[in-house]
Amino acid sequence: EAAGIRPSHFILLDVPDDILVERCVGRRTDPETGKIYHLKYNPPPEDPEVQGRLVHRADDTEEAMQKRIGAYHENVRAIMPFYSNLHVKIDGTQEKKAIAGSIESYLLGGSSGKGSPKRIIIAGPPASGKGTQCEMIVEKFGVVHISTGDALRAEVAKGSELGQQAKGFMESGGLVPDELIINIVKERLAEPDCQERGWLLDGFPRTGVQAEALEAAGIRPSHFILLDVPDDILVERCVGRRTDPETGKIYHLKYNPPPEDPEVQGRLVHRADDTEEAMQKRIGAYHENVRAIMPFYSNLHVKIDGTQEKKAIAGNIEDYLQGKPCPSKSPKRIIIAG
Repeated sequence: EAAGIRPSHFILLDVPDDILVERCVGRRTDPETGKIYHLKYNPPPEDPEVQGRLVHRADDTEEAMQKRIGAYHENVRAIMPFYSNLHVKIDGTQEKKAIAGSIESYLLGGSSGKGSPKRIIIAGPPASGKGTQCEMIVEKFGVVHISTGDALRAEVAKGSELGQQAKGFMESGGLVPDELIINIVKERLAEPDCQERGWLLDGFPRTGVQAEALEAAGIRPSHFILLDVPDDILVERCVGRRTDPETGKIYHLKYNPPPEDPEVQGRLVHRADDTEEAMQKRIGAYHENVRAIMPFYSNLHVKIDGTQEKKAIAGNIEDYLQGKPCPSKSPKRIIIAG
């Protein structure tokens, strides 16, 4: 963890202790051929010569196995806090082909019986199309979409202790402190819908402090999506944007022109922060934030070309979330325990 080496997948093979003891106590090895048999599950041939040379390993006794199993459980208890939100537990009493199938399904992003729901972070600069992609991810995968703004407003509406604290800062025009935002996000992620369906964190964490706090709380994404769009295209997208205040529709003078109806064109609004100067500031702040958080997710993220058509972007994201090859995808980093 301290070296920034984090797995993308953690597999825990689960077998009851009594079955493990039985598997080992009945194991026999043929020293001439190297073949391993089991008196119950894979009996040796009835050839007296083969049976006469079979060897029972000294550490394949019940007493020795109980010690080894005890040490294993102690080790697993020590490491699981680091991977509690990442691991999948697979029934190791199944046939080996069934176990392999469960593992393959997990590594490909499907259900493995007891797999964890998806935990997604998406980041992208202003005008990168992040909002559109969030809608498509929620529709496809059924995860809970969470933005810090929505989470803050929900806590204020509930009148919770955290909400009351946030309300004080919001009404005074001040910035809500990192610590308070982090606590609100942690509370939201702990709710049953997020635990059951998985979650999509939209634009959070924004700072290194926030990312570090999530790590310290054991909140780690299973996927991190970074929408990549050159700065000059972002500026062009924003500067040409116009909104119809009556319908709420957003147009773009070049990419999605408004209708030629003079009445519609006469009421279009150009947001004050959709100027080139304002956009350059927002883009600069975004790049600074991403540089701060990427060390926490450098081995996990996928960078998606945000200049493509929105369906193509959605296709790349879907492939990534389902474990299929996609542009700029990080290779798998697997830990297996058992």
